[in-house]
Amino acid sequence: MPEISRRAAGLGTENAFVVLAEVNALARQGRDIISFCIGQPDFPAPENVQRAAVRAIQSGKHGYTPSAGIDELREAAARYMAAMRGNLPIRPEDVVVGAGAKPFIAYAVLSTTDHGAGDEVIYPNPGFPIYESQIIAHGAKAVPIHLHESRNFSFDPGELAKLLNKRTRLLILNYPHNPTGGLLSRRELEEIAAVLREHPQVWVYADEIYSRLTYSGTFFSIAQLPGMYERTIISDGASKTWAMTGWRLGFTSNPVLAPLFTRWITNTDSCASQISQWAALEAINGPQDAAEAMKASFLERRDLIVELLNQVPGVKCQVPGGAFYVWPNLTEACRMIGAQDSEEFRKRLLNEAGVALLADIHFGSRVPGEGQHVRFSYAASKQAIEQGVGRMADFIRNNTQKAA
Repeated sequence: MPEISRRAAGLGTENAFVVLAEVNALARQGRDIISFCIGQPDFPAPENVQRAAVRAIQSGKHGYTPSAGIDELREAAARYMAAMRGNLPIRPEDVVVGAGAKPFIAYAVLSTTDHGAGDEVIYPNPGFPIYESQIIAHGAKAVPIHLHESRNFSFDPGELAKLLNKRTRLLILNYPHNPTGGLLSRRELEEIAAVLREHPQVWVYADEIYSRLTYSGTFFSIAQLPGMYERTIISDGASKTWAMTGWRLGFTSNPVLAPLFTRWITNTDSCASQISQWAALEAINGPQDAAEAMKASFLERRDLIVELLNQVPGVKCQVPGGAFYVWPNLTEACRMIGAQDSEEFRKRLLNEAGVALLADIHFGSRVPGEGQHVRFSYAASKQAIEQGVGRMADFIRNNTQKAA
């Protein structure tokens, strides 16, 4: 039997889907499972977006499009991303449309590093697991920068200065952040930009897919700071804002790299779904009532889950600034029930109490000295939040008594 490559054998994954498989297996056995493991809106796409997709199908828009996307969507996405970010000078030709925002992580690594050359990419830890996976798969060195609970899950710019060197080619920033829900403030971004000005060879990948789900003030992008626009890859899309995860439609902007990203798409996907592109055009240009209603609902759920979690024995939960995730610290809860770490806690909670979460190790190596954490996605109903957190509280109380 022929062997598979070391690259394929070592390829990482997104553990939310691994845990989801566990949840589905238990559900098939008749178990009642409340799941908080998948990060996607629990709303349908807005009705005007659905109608636009139907119109596209009925009018025969079934074929390939240019690899960079239809002109109408590139123009709309350029206006949208520019207006969201202090009227940046984004042109339609700077925008590339893809089958979701995720592929641009790979395209950014591929376009800024050379395989096996010792090039380094700095990425947030904990963080979206595909960052590290794609860096390693494409032959660069993955360099984590740790996020700290004491800094509301941002990193110390001084630590960034220590990690940057002549081999660094790319810095990945994600805000609002998955998995912690943390934000980078304008002041923090200014400090990061000041450090980066000493290293002009470093590109920035700004993963801003949750930009419309910012609850504390107005969203601010590092691309808005002096000298940062040309070297920043702005990544956004339709998935989170308009509940279009399965439509697979993302858009990314950079005035230098856009032609390269277009070529990568030609080599991989050919183009994004034409039907999804016309739907995304309507999402951007049409009424924003549904998107704003979703955001308001997520804010209510955030406040609810934070309040409830902080009443659970052994659990502390900060208030996240955006996205739809909380990252509670359950170091004390693990001690109380005799769980070795958050992953043992997660497994026991799923199998004994029927509550599905993700552990911190699903988002990178555990940050030294930061304790044990889990991720809840609060893209779930208020009833599910109340019942799920209630089950977790009962699970801790019951197992504390057993441990005692």
